[in-house]
Amino acid sequence: MLFATLEHILTHISFSTISIVITIHLITLLVRELGRLRDSSEKGMIVTFFSITGFLVSRWVSSGHFPLSNLYESLIFLSWALYILHTIPKIQNSKNDLSTITTPSTILTQGFATSGLLTEMHQSTILVPALQSQWLMMHVSMMLLSYATLLCGSLLSAAILIIRFRNNFHFFSKKKKNVLNKTFFFSEIAFFYAKRSALKSAPVPSFPNYYKYQLTERLDSWSYRIISLGFTLLTIGILCGAVWANEAWGSYWNWDPKETWAFITWTIFAIYLHSRTNPNWKGTNSALIASIGFLIIWICYFGINLLGIGLHSYGSFTLTPK
Repeated sequence: MLFATLEHILTHISFSTISIVITIHLITLLVRELGRLRDSSEKGMIVTFFSITGFLVSRWVSSGHFPLSNLYESLIFLSWALYILHTIPKIQNSKNDLSTITTPSTILTQGFATSGLLTEMHQSTILVPALQSQWLMMHVSMMLLSYATLLCGSLLSAAILIIRFRNNFHFFSKKKKNVLNKTFFFSEIAFFYAKRSALKSAPVPSFPNYYKYQLTERLDSWSYRIISLGFTLLTIGILCGAVWANEAWGSYWNWDPKETWAFITWTIFAIYLHSRTNPNWKGTNSALIASIGFLIIWICYFGINLLGIGLHSYGSFTLTPK
């Protein structure tokens, strides 16, 4: 009872905090001079991280196994993984461009996990025989970390497509302030390149096209690095799952719906990484492939659980609001 109450408190603290953080983000989009609010949002993300970490530890202690046995626990872990991605840009740059993606993604996963739709999964239960293995932590954690990473990389690729195909994309319009510009701190980028170009004698392209190119190159670089990391984690997760399947079911691969869609996901992002080696496919074409991968990931992770079919049906659920 004590652990259940603690878990309930921690999940609601994390959701409330991340809700405040996303509100702060929206405010700073409208009023960029409020720098202290942006600092407060980062502190809020730290509070969210420790709340989710506390929940996972509490759940682990009370249940006796790592909390990855159902969709509810996996969503909480996915939120935790999104925060880990949130901290990556801080290692190289004080400006956190990924927060535009990681923060809304965290509030969506947290909101769905704490909603009444998954009430029956909130209570920790005894693991089914197929999950009583040391591979549970290794396989499922690698898969969820890869999902979080690939989702962020795919959204960055989608942002590239939006920027390249949007009409009337202006960075220095006084009458209309571009929200996307503010969100990714594009004005700071523009100032940086303007200052650098002023030191060069060679002429540069017109401002809108020049900064549009620099922006998409930056996002493309981030997307490629993040997807490469996610693809590596996905490969490790699939290999661990194959070994675990052989121990539990006597076969490394059974073409279960979950396994099939995991293979489709792996194939899509393998095509993306291969397309990056071809200069003609690099950029818009590869970004389109990654954007398709975004939908495939959700089918693999969420869609199959919704159907509740196959050998992985222990992760299924029914939409039954209380």
